[in-house]
Amino acid sequence: MNKLNILTTGGTIDKIYYDDKSDYQIGEPEIGRILKAMNVAFDWEIRALLRKDSLDMSDQDRALIRQAILTSNDSHFLITHGTDTMVETAAALGDVGDRVIVMTGALNPARFIDSDAVFNIGCAVGAVQALPAGVWIAMNGRIWDPKTVRKNRSANRFEAVG
Repeated sequence: MNKLNILTTGGTIDKIYYDDKSDYQIGEPEIGRILKAMNVAFDWEIRALLRKDSLDMSDQDRALIRQAILTSNDSHFLITHGTDTMVETAAALGDVGDRVIVMTGALNPARFIDSDAVFNIGCAVGAVQALPAGVWIAMNGRIWDPKTVRKNRSANRFEAVG
């Protein structure tokens, strides 16, 4: 991997809460702050494509993500994304050729002390360097094929389909 191309789309990982009514906005991508703090030993570049809750994502948004990947000369991508529709976006990316794409997010905002964001990003960074070409999801300490996983909203975790 020469460089990790990071595409951010918003989601809980980048949410900032302002009051106890849980009013939020999606802020600057947190992954840059996290990678700097972890002093990673690889080159990376962030491109903020969207700042949306994944429930608000449209087919046009998913087409924008796909276009950003297909028009890049890079081969390794990490996409931060809201967890509610991560599987749908992975399906919309379709065949990406010789590229390795790992999607991740967080069930709690990265700014929260007990957030899973740093863990999920670390898992995704390792995965994007080790996996074969294709689209993958890194959540809850596992690497998932998007065709065989779903988010269990009541348990607040990803799990195998079936």
